Amino acid sequence: MEIIKKIHSKNNPTIAQNLGRFLLGSFLTYTGIGHITFLRKEFLAQVPPWLPIEPDTVVLLSGIAEIGLGLSLLLVSKQRKEVGWATAAFFVAVFPGNIAQLVEHKDAFGLNSDTARWLRLPMQPALIALALWSTGAWQSWRKNK
Repeated sequence: MEIIKKIHSKNNPTIAQNLGRFLLGSFLTYTGIGHITFLRKEFLAQVPPWLPIEPDTVVLLSGIAEIGLGLSLLLVSKQRKEVGWATAAFFVAVFPGNIAQLVEHKDAFGLNSDTARWLRLPMQPALIALALWSTGAWQSWRKNK
C-alpha cells in the first residue's frame, strides 16, 4: 500500500509528463546534434543579424546547450524542475531567432514563406509550456506561491 501512495504522490510525475519530458529531451538532443552537424546551415538562418557574436559560434553554442538540456531531461530526475526552468529559459532566449527568420525573410526548415514563419512562432510558447509542465516545474511553482 505504501508503494501505491508513493507512486501517486504529487512529487512524482505522471505517465503523460514522463512521456512529454522524454519526447522533449529526445527532440532537443536530436536538434542539438543537428546544430553542430547536418542542420548547421538551417540554424544559421535563424541567428539574428544584430547579435555581436559570430553566427556560427551562436549555432554551435546553442547546439551544445540543447544537447545538455536534452540529455538532462532524459537522465536527470532529482533536479527535473530546475531542468524544466532552464529549458524554458533556453526557449525564451532563442525566440528572437525565430523572429529574425521572419523579419529577415530567411528560408530554413521548410519555412519558405512569411505565413509559414508566422505559424512557427506559437510553437515556442508551446515548447516553454511543455518544458515547465513535463518536469513539474510549473506545478511546483504554483504550489509554493
